[in-house]
Amino acid sequence: MVYIAAEESVVEMIGKYFFQHKTPGRGSSSARRGSVESCDDKDSSWPSADVDAGLEEEQRLLHQHLTRQIECCLTEAKPSVLRCQVLLLPRNMITSVGNHILRSATDEPCGLRGASIRLYVESKDGLKSAGNIVPDQAVTPTFELSVVFKMEKEDGWHIFDSGKVLKLRPEYRLVKRKLYSSASPVIHDFS
Repeated sequence: MVYIAAEESVVEMIGKYFFQHKTPGRGSSSARRGSVESCDDKDSSWPSADVDAGLEEEQRLLHQHLTRQIECCLTEAKPSVLRCQVLLLPRNMITSVGNHILRSATDEPCGLRGASIRLYVESKDGLKSAGNIVPDQAVTPTFELSVVFKMEKEDGWHIFDSGKVLKLRPEYRLVKRKLYSSASPVIHDFS
């Protein structure tokens, strides 16, 4: 149990929670490894055109933590599942995916805490799982979000064979399925 001084804000509490409760298997270092391109830790890299002016500090911290987790999943999937040494992403793609995930979670009973997020890369051979994210292990997921990244199709590259470079297209798909409802999944395509 964490006790908080009266002057400590909710935002600081959330930030401390995320840094104390790391996902198992994830490093605690904020340094990036590999070649996955994503948003930086600095506020100056936050793309102001894509973010509402009224975005609260809490949402910014949630977004930052989520983008780090997505980045970690993709980095860990490179040598094993994706079988590549370098993963090239369009600029600000991870930031955009994080924004869309947060927007999808706003109308859920537990918000992002109730999500189960699955990452996939779509290739000519079908979907390859790139990782799973459960933002709060203590909350039973109420909805599932599947993010499907799409592989760049280039004839000269043998990307999944013994290739060294995998390039993703700017388009991706977000599929939301409510786990407590029999409603059909909602599919959003973004570019």
